[in-house]
Amino acid sequence: MFSKKVVSWAVASALMVMAGGAAASGFALIEQSASGMGNAYAGGAASADDASTIFFNPAGMGQLSGKQLAVAAHAIRPSGKFSGTASGLAPLQTAGLGNGGDAGSWALVPNAYFAMEVNPQTRIGLGINAPFGLQTNYDANWMGRFQAVKSKIQTVNLNPSFSYQINDAVTLGAGVSYQSISGELTSMTNYSAAAFAAGGAPLLAAIGGAGKEGLSTLTGSDRSWGYNLGAMFNFGPNKRIGVAYRSRIKYNLSGSVSFANVPAALAAALPTQAVSLAITMPDSFSVSGFHQLNDKWDMMADLTWTGWSVFQQLNVLRANGTSLSKTPENWKNTWRVAVGANYHYSDKWMARAGVAYDQSPVPDAFRTTRIPDNNRTWLSVGGQYKPNKDCAFDFGYSHLFVSNPQLNQSAAGNPDLAGKGYLVGSYNSGVDILSAQYTHNF
Repeated sequence: MFSKKVVSWAVASALMVMAGGAAASGFALIEQSASGMGNAYAGGAASADDASTIFFNPAGMGQLSGKQLAVAAHAIRPSGKFSGTASGLAPLQTAGLGNGGDAGSWALVPNAYFAMEVNPQTRIGLGINAPFGLQTNYDANWMGRFQAVKSKIQTVNLNPSFSYQINDAVTLGAGVSYQSISGELTSMTNYSAAAFAAGGAPLLAAIGGAGKEGLSTLTGSDRSWGYNLGAMFNFGPNKRIGVAYRSRIKYNLSGSVSFANVPAALAAALPTQAVSLAITMPDSFSVSGFHQLNDKWDMMADLTWTGWSVFQQLNVLRANGTSLSKTPENWKNTWRVAVGANYHYSDKWMARAGVAYDQSPVPDAFRTTRIPDNNRTWLSVGGQYKPNKDCAFDFGYSHLFVSNPQLNQSAAGNPDLAGKGYLVGSYNSGVDILSAQYTHNF
């Protein structure tokens, strides 16, 4: 019973780490091209500016000729500063402790795409990107350290794709995703509170009394398959609509959980042990439009639905397959809407701008320190420089205004936090993103 309680504290929120400071809602990373960044990814499934269309809509490769390589990098700086109070802990575990500092930090997200023309109707391509991820890191001695300290996740997605042009009006596309995931979670474990809950005053005395704690570390990884589909509908040379679907991807992460500085009286109850966690990444569906108004202006728009309702609970399993803990999440499906424009100054220079509104899937009652997510509004600018017909440099900047996430934890509303403390307060949050991309035709 004691082992079950403490290990569940360490792993019950395992995959919640993914969102930390992710720039799209939930724990998705929409930063898949710098050419789209300047428009806040408006028209993502219809613009087909370059080979990055492999991610947004593989049918968009039908708009490309010859061979093309696109390489991009995104420097993402989320910020999340908590301000509030903690209760439910011994005075010496909260006295003089801070609010955790800024949980966000710089992260680099790269992606690369290659597309080539096989014949006038057929294109093939390969995308390499990171659809989910990022990192948060609180001060190790903050008042919420029993809930989270470090949270890190990484994904890599290999996405071979093809497109086929049925006629001048319709192009279809499809791809396969081979995706890997790995992560690390740390938090402090309140040995004193757990000992008292499991064995009362005698066990508490046996470990040395109040104030005993140590770092718990969870690691896990897995690989899985998914797919994406798309279609492009051309209504003349200057107007098109794209639709795209990305499938769910099911994981069963396997790894281990370990504990540092375990008191001798608890050593047998807290060995390093294997754990696993099944999780499903959401599917998504996008409808986008692109319209070239004249030789100077392009307009685009996008509406994307993401099926976050698959994320209803986290069920952590022991090696023997029995449940260690079940944590309700109750996420909801979301919508993202974006509009943008391009202005062509000349054959070499183009400017971009866009705005977007991105819903959060996290209900207020289920928000945690690992994912203080909320609705966000994008403001984006960018541009492109083409020194010649064979290459292009794209750049973009976005600032995301995040509605201040609230935490209102209590013993009645959050029984799973017993011994970890209850936080009441809010986050001052935002995200800045800088993107750059080089595209070469050959």
